[in-house]
Amino acid sequence: VSAAQSADGRIADLPALREAAREHGARTYIDVSQAGAWLPMEADANDFTVTVCYKWLMGPHGAGFLVVPEDFGGLLPILAGWVAGESPWDSCYGPVTELAHSARRFDLPPALFSFAGLRRSLELLEELGVDAVRAHDLALADRFRAGLAGLGQAPVPAPGSAIVSVPGLGHRQPELSAAGIEVSDRAGNLRASFHLYNTPEDVDRLLDALSA
Repeated sequence: VSAAQSADGRIADLPALREAAREHGARTYIDVSQAGAWLPMEADANDFTVTVCYKWLMGPHGAGFLVVPEDFGGLLPILAGWVAGESPWDSCYGPVTELAHSARRFDLPPALFSFAGLRRSLELLEELGVDAVRAHDLALADRFRAGLAGLGQAPVPAPGSAIVSVPGLGHRQPELSAAGIEVSDRAGNLRASFHLYNTPEDVDRLLDALSA
């Protein structure tokens, strides 16, 4: 399940999901690609946690993270190459004879430039802290929700989310893009997401465009 739903920003009740999974002997696989950096969470609270890094973590394309349980959860490293070997340099020119004893057995050859850029993004996020990022993002999202109410529009209920999705307005995405305002059309909804690089002026500009 996604920690935050891509199409409309709804936040999953992860504690309840984990409890239900334990009761039924199931494992949890949580995608935090739409929630990383602004929604507080512990990656090892779930059995599996995965994320891309080019969205809310503000990194380049080509990097991602996977957290696995100590027993690896039965996952098979079907793309294992030399970096996945217990002794990588002994695996350069032939099959991996012994997989890494750690989660490195799931690694692929790293996209070095992507990770170099991602390091800077993660350092910034760590410096600011998730609480500060969340407060900034939600203030903008709530400003947008309040403005929508003044326009007679009601977004999909997603309390506490930095993603705001407005039913029936997805068709306006092309004209907004032409005006230099980048939002998304997701399942017919107009989806706006607010992050560190956005300002109150961005929100007001979007509201002004929608009121026209």
